[in-house]
Amino acid sequence: MEYSFHIYNKLAADGVAMATDKLLQTKISKTRGAGTHLTEALNAPPVIVCIGSDLAIGDSLGPITGSMLKFKTQGLKAFVYGTLASPVTAKEIRYMRTFLKETHKDSQVIAIDAAVGNEGDIGLVKINDVPLQPGAGANKRLGALGDISVIGVVAEKSISNYALLNTTRLNLVYTMAEIISEGIASLLWERCSRTAKNA
Repeated sequence: MEYSFHIYNKLAADGVAMATDKLLQTKISKTRGAGTHLTEALNAPPVIVCIGSDLAIGDSLGPITGSMLKFKTQGLKAFVYGTLASPVTAKEIRYMRTFLKETHKDSQVIAIDAAVGNEGDIGLVKINDVPLQPGAGANKRLGALGDISVIGVVAEKSISNYALLNTTRLNLVYTMAEIISEGIASLLWERCSRTAKNA
């Protein structure tokens, strides 16, 4: 299942929050069944992995989103990996996968990255119930990461995808990062509030 929101939709951040919450709940219900553990898992904060590099504007969606999320979730028990100060790039993906299994084995993982797509898809934020395939836009096979994926389509797919990522406008990437970080931060605060009420 996939949800898409355009950056010019005023309710895009709310849509990102609701779609992410729904996909996480559906995924965890299928894998863990009903009961107390399900309730605990639904209220537990997911781990967010923001993938990309600040060396190319189009590829910086992940680190910018991660930095914004770090700021917007101050005071929460939130785990955000991949920021401008400490990015998670293609080199770190395989180590990150192992790290997540060992450190956050019971947590759901939201993977965020930039993507290329059709010309009409530029500006769309897509939330999907499948793991992210990082590096696909640069024709790299790095393996899957995460329980659900959040991608921002920043450029049109072509033979030279990497060159296009270098010519992407920063305003587009920054606006997408604002929407994604606002939606995810809102979801994390909501889950924190639910947990406090149930305690």
